[in-house]
Amino acid sequence: MMNRILDFEKPIVELEKKISEMKAYAVAENVELTEDIKRLETKLDKLIEDTYAKLTRWERVLLSRHPDRPYTLDYFDRIFTDYVELHGDRLFSDDLAMVGGIAKLDGRPVMVLGQQKGRTTKENLRRNFGMMNPEGYRRAMRLMKLAAKFNRPIIILIDTPGAYPGIGAEERGQGEAIARNLYDMTLLPVPILVIVIGEGASGGALGVGMGDRVLMMENAWYSVISPEGCAAILWRDATKAPLAAEELKLTAPDLLELGVIDEIIKEPRGGAHRNHDEAARIVKERIHFHLSQLRSFDGESLIDRRIKKYGKIGFFTE
Repeated sequence: MMNRILDFEKPIVELEKKISEMKAYAVAENVELTEDIKRLETKLDKLIEDTYAKLTRWERVLLSRHPDRPYTLDYFDRIFTDYVELHGDRLFSDDLAMVGGIAKLDGRPVMVLGQQKGRTTKENLRRNFGMMNPEGYRRAMRLMKLAAKFNRPIIILIDTPGAYPGIGAEERGQGEAIARNLYDMTLLPVPILVIVIGEGASGGALGVGMGDRVLMMENAWYSVISPEGCAAILWRDATKAPLAAEELKLTAPDLLELGVIDEIIKEPRGGAHRNHDEAARIVKERIHFHLSQLRSFDGESLIDRRIKKYGKIGFFTE
């Protein structure tokens, strides 16, 4: 049972509960209800298909923030083996909003990293709600350069409401740390695979988001600003976030059409929050697919293709 149910999920959950109760009653009372149950299950399948096929952009934003949704470490546990976390940026401190280290993907050595949120208030405070400080970005780059040194592919999972906006973060060079990462990631001679698994907000996401391939989960979002932030600026009213989400065009289909991402990763029926194992299985399969292609390029080719890839995004006039 999910810990939290979004408004548009309530009819689905209520029908699932009814089916479970009928099955339990049929067993307890030795009553034949097979046909009735099958009829309700068929109705449930159609309800799930119709509901998730018609989600608004704002509803996808809400799904990306679902507290039952798998986070970075949930994927690490299910996809990789021999994971050893590497801490600290060797300059200031350790940022627990970022996790990362060496691991194996079906026996192949890789470097994995990403933002990590917490599920409880205590854990969220410890992880700073997935918002990285400058030391988090510098730690990420330390790990990526280590991967380049030992010729290991880099796999990055993005899930953050943004870089931490505190005074201390600005004093320690938040903007410089993100800009430095963008520059250095461009020149790394190893494959970089980026996957937006939940929220991808602003420079907080982009600071570890420059890759040879950028994939995005079906119910994730990726934008220069959150819907709430956009609404507060444009209309001075954060409650207009649903309207802002429509205008920002921040969902996976929008960004695929704009050429910002390279692929949409289909989620399990009803969303990744309903089946962590299946979500991880799908993500792992796409990681294998893209790394198998990227391994055919040498370091110089990867750098050249990466620069051209980002140079083609957007348009300008003179």
